[in-house]
Amino acid sequence: MMTYSIETNVNGRPRAAEVTARDTLLDVLRDHWDVFEVKNGCEQGDCGVCTVILSGKAVNACLTLAVQANGKDVVTVKGIGSPKEPHLLQTKFVEHGAIQCGFCTPGMLTSAKVLLDQNPKANRQEIREAIAGNLCRCTGYKKIVDAIEAAAAKPES
Repeated sequence: MMTYSIETNVNGRPRAAEVTARDTLLDVLRDHWDVFEVKNGCEQGDCGVCTVILSGKAVNACLTLAVQANGKDVVTVKGIGSPKEPHLLQTKFVEHGAIQCGFCTPGMLTSAKVLLDQNPKANRQEIREAIAGNLCRCTGYKKIVDAIEAAAAKPES
């Protein structure tokens, strides 16, 4: 099978790989680059746990071909903030109890980050629409929406 060389930045770090035309970004992130904060859920684009930011847009890594990431920036939840320097969204998720089992959290945070980057004063309806592709079986979404709304009310400078 023919392979293609790709180069991208993952959380600001240059990465390269040889991929086939059918390799997904999820496969390459997890299997080639050990980026395990990007979760593998349904592999059909239904659950949103693999959501990453690709050149400023929230995408399902399971539906994005690795070759589509060539030359682009990929940001995962680890690229949003760290335990020592958490992003405001991460802080609000903790404060509002929006993290239960944690499986959906990376995808929720990346989707929310894209929303607030594009619409820093997003209202509850806009927040719900932005995370509509991210499933959570633990929280009932209220706490997640509350956390994102709290971050929108106090944007970072």
